[in-house]
Amino acid sequence: MNNQTSITSTLVDESKTPVSVKVLTVLGMMTLMGGTITGVMTYINLGYSSIFFNQWLSAFLLATVTVMPAGFILMTALTKFAEKFLPKLDKKFQNILIGIAMALIMESGLALSTTINNIGMTDLNQLFSTWFNTVTAALPFAVAMMLLVSLTIKPKVEALLKS
Repeated sequence: MNNQTSITSTLVDESKTPVSVKVLTVLGMMTLMGGTITGVMTYINLGYSSIFFNQWLSAFLLATVTVMPAGFILMTALTKFAEKFLPKLDKKFQNILIGIAMALIMESGLALSTTINNIGMTDLNQLFSTWFNTVTAALPFAVAMMLLVSLTIKPKVEALLKS
């Protein structure tokens, strides 16, 4: 009996997803979402020029260490909130609501970090105006992308992270 418990315990441990795979999955999602959206926002702010790639990379790295970790925590909190306060709502609709909320919140943060990276903070009126223009111009793209991710990739990533 003790031997059987040991075998069962070993089988359970072997089916767990390695932490390295979980970390790489989260980093991949962050790169896909953050890289694409900061690229669109950099293009909105500056257009395409010889400095575009340097500015985009700089904006992406700034967002990677500021906005994205906060977004990951926020997505987890919103998911738990939806599960607790909207338990009767279909999981697909929960994910749609979370996707729209995350699109609005993350886009605002990414637009701010990208705008600060691209134009600086010397003129706050210009910063606000550019941020607002960036948010409104990129909003349709961000909502579409977040909905797509919420309905396709997010459930698979959640299952992977829980394993």
